[in-house]
Order: sequence, then structure tokens, then C-alpha cells
Amino acid sequence: MIPEDGLCTNLGGESVCNQIALSSTRLKGLVVLPEVTTMIAIVEDDASVRAATQSLVRSLGFAACSFSDAEEFLRSPYAAKASCLIADVQMPGMSGIDLQRVLCARGCDTPIIFVTALSNETIRAQAIKAGAVSFLDKPVDVQTLIESLDQALNGRK
Repeated sequence: MIPEDGLCTNLGGESVCNQIALSSTRLKGLVVLPEVTTMIAIVEDDASVRAATQSLVRSLGFAACSFSDAEEFLRSPYAAKASCLIADVQMPGMSGIDLQRVLCARGCDTPIIFVTALSNETIRAQAIKAGAVSFLDKPVDVQTLIESLDQALNGRK
């Protein structure tokens, strides 16, 4: 059964993504899903930060799928389809910076917004040089994240 709330969630390590029923329409008991055009992927190991970021992204009218680690994201179809990626820098397993390298090696040019609790100017410079849209310190200022999403989705730096 397809949930009608448009949520993309992470349950027990598995991403359960409804192809976005954000504006689904009911026709004689059927749910018709709109064409997804803007999907924001969130890769964050902290469940509360992941949920808050997903909630913010959805409140802005975008579809969102969240993942607890980089490997899970890379196994998903959203690794190649996301319009933008918001990723933590330091996570167990593959780091956000390593995720960026893998995506670049695959030829994926998805704009990336990094967030981190442990700011490091060397890593920040590497990420930006490799094409990251922004590198934000936690706690992330909501307005700054919104501006970064705008830059990522509209190609402005």
C-alpha cells in the first residue's frame, strides 16, 4: 500500500520512499502520484538531525528521501536521481567527503551541501574545490540552508 503523506523515511536501515505524493490526487479510490522533479536526498547519521532536515525540506515544497549512511544512499536509485544532496561530513563508515568522491567518479554532478559539527578548513576547502555548493556548520542556520538549496537548485554560487 502506498502511503498518502508523501513521506520518505528510513525504517530499520531501509529507505522507504514514496515517489512523492506531496500533491497526490484521489480519483475513485486511486492515488495518482505526480511526476517528481525536485528530490532532495539527505545523508545524515544523526536521526534527529536527519528528521529535522527532511521536515524542513518538505516544508519548502520539495520531495525528500533520507538515509542514515552514505552506503545506503549509494545503493538507492536516488544516488543518480537526486536534484540535490545534503550530507553530513563525518559519519560512521563512508564520510560525506568520500561520498562526494564516489559520486564524482561515477560522473554524477548532483549539487552537494555539506553540514558538519566539526569544522575543518582543509576539508571545507577540499569539498568546495571538488564542487560542493556550501559547507555549513552545525547547528545549521535555517535561512543559510534555504539559500544554499536555492543556489544548488538554480545553479548560482
